[in-house]
Amino acid sequence: MRAGHLGRWAALAGAALLASACSQATGVAGVSAQSPATPTGGASPSVTATIPSADALSADTSPTGEDPTKIPPPKVSKYTYSFPVQGCKTTYERKLLVLPKTTIWAAKGCAFVSPVDGVVDEVNTLNRWSSATDVGAAREGRYVTIIGEDGVRYLGGHLDTVADGLKPGVKVKVGQTLGQVGNSGNAGVTAPNLYFAISWKTGPGYWWVRRGMVNPWGYLEAWESGNKTLSPKEETLKLRGRVGETPPCSVQCASKQAPEPTPTKKKKKKKTGAKPTQTPIIITDST
Repeated sequence: MRAGHLGRWAALAGAALLASACSQATGVAGVSAQSPATPTGGASPSVTATIPSADALSADTSPTGEDPTKIPPPKVSKYTYSFPVQGCKTTYERKLLVLPKTTIWAAKGCAFVSPVDGVVDEVNTLNRWSSATDVGAAREGRYVTIIGEDGVRYLGGHLDTVADGLKPGVKVKVGQTLGQVGNSGNAGVTAPNLYFAISWKTGPGYWWVRRGMVNPWGYLEAWESGNKTLSPKEETLKLRGRVGETPPCSVQCASKQAPEPTPTKKKKKKKTGAKPTQTPIIITDST
């Protein structure tokens, strides 16, 4: 019986020793309970990372490429357009100034060209405008209008001269010279410029339609920057469908009354005649 007790005590002592060994090796949840060894102050830590060589670094550097290739803008219509002033430096407003048109500032004599293939609609070679009457139909001075193959009417006004041979019905090509920039019409007191407007065909009596219905600067910017196919056709036709072909004039419509001449009174001429001469009387002593 004593031998049995000794055996049980030996088994319990062995289990205790085994548990102690396990706790020192793993700790809680398998993590070592022992503190990590602290490196000595004099020893440098060993480096295990590999430093890339200069050749490896140069291999990761992107090679110098060529200049990017310019891709033309997508074709958005079947028509090809041109900026209406060629061969000269230009500036123009990009906002509404009283009327839906724009003033393209350029030197006198610069070429006004057809913005698209089309047919000449109107030609005015005379500068009929007068500040005394300010007749609306004459404000653009010398001008040319064309009906483009897109069905849109384009006006170039304030011209100095009109190209020879232009008359209604003549076909023109995009970029063809139609006249030279000037300051005819009511631009007589300003610097030379081109009055440029977009509208649709009407009779000559509806001059306020001719002078501009669609804001043009968005199309001018596209034609100038390289997008030669951006067309005002859709916007123009949509507006015409909304307001009608001949909407009433609403802005700058009235002309001035010509002042009546003031009659001048003729001055009566005074009759002039020779005055009688008086003979002096001489009194003498008779003695």
